[in-house]
Amino acid sequence: MKRPFRQGLQLALVAAFSFTATSDANHSWGKYHWARTTQSFTLKTGDNVGSSWDSYLNEAISDWSVSNMLDLQKVAGGTTGASCQPTAGRIEVCNAAYGTTGWLGIAQIWATRSHITQALAKMNDTYFNTATYNSPAWHRLVMCQEVAHDFGLDHQDERFTNPNLGSCMDYTNDPDGPPSNEHPNAHDYVQLERIYGHVDSTTTVGAQSPSSARADLNHPSQWGQLVRSNGNGRVQIFERHFSKTEKLITHVFWADPDADARGNR
Repeated sequence: MKRPFRQGLQLALVAAFSFTATSDANHSWGKYHWARTTQSFTLKTGDNVGSSWDSYLNEAISDWSVSNMLDLQKVAGGTTGASCQPTAGRIEVCNAAYGTTGWLGIAQIWATRSHITQALAKMNDTYFNTATYNSPAWHRLVMCQEVAHDFGLDHQDERFTNPNLGSCMDYTNDPDGPPSNEHPNAHDYVQLERIYGHVDSTTTVGAQSPSSARADLNHPSQWGQLVRSNGNGRVQIFERHFSKTEKLITHVFWADPDADARGNR
C-alpha cells in the first residue's frame, strides 16, 4: 500500500508536470510490461550489488516506488555480481568489473510476447572506476535508468548534448546538471500510469517457473541482432529470439570512447 506522503508527492509532481508536458508525450519501451491482475503491484528487486552501490540501489528503489503503479521491494539477491543470472518473476541488480566490454550499464528483459518474465540491471565497474564516471551523479543516473528499463520505461531524450530534462531517463554528458538527471521526474510517473493503466488475465510477477538464462549474457556476442541505435551509437537495443514467443531484449548504455580525451565533464 502506498504511504500517504508518497501519494502526495506523486500527485504534486504530476500536477506540476501537466503545465509543461504535451498530451502525446510517450517514452515507453515498446509495449513491454509485467503482466499482473491488479493495476498496482510489488516487484521484488534482488540486491546483488557491493557496498559501493548499495546507496544508489536504495535510492532507485525509493524513487521509483513513488509511483502509484508499482512498489519495488528490495530482497536478497538470487545471483552474484559477476555472473548476474536472472530469477523468474523479478529484477536482479548487479555490479562487477565486467572488463572493457564497452558498456557502462545494461538492462536485460526476457519477454513472452509483450510480457516481461524476468529482468537484469548491470553496472560495469571497469568504467565506473575511471575518472570520467567515478562520481555519485553518474552512479545515480545509470542505476536509476537501468532499473527503470526493467519495468518498461524508455528514454525521454537520447541526445547527450541537449539541455537536461531533470530525469534519469534523459541521456546527458552532465548528470548533476543543473537540472540534475539523477532521479525520475513527473513525466516518468505519468508514463508508468500509461504503461500499467490496464490489467492482464494472468501475472508474471513473482512467477515460480524456472529461469531461462542463456550462456554468458554479459558479452555482446550473446545479445542477438541489433535492432535500434541512437545517440551516435551510444544507445543500442539487441534482440535474441529463443522461440516464436520468447526473446531476450538487451538495452545498452555504451561508455563514451572520447570521454577521457575531453576530461571529466
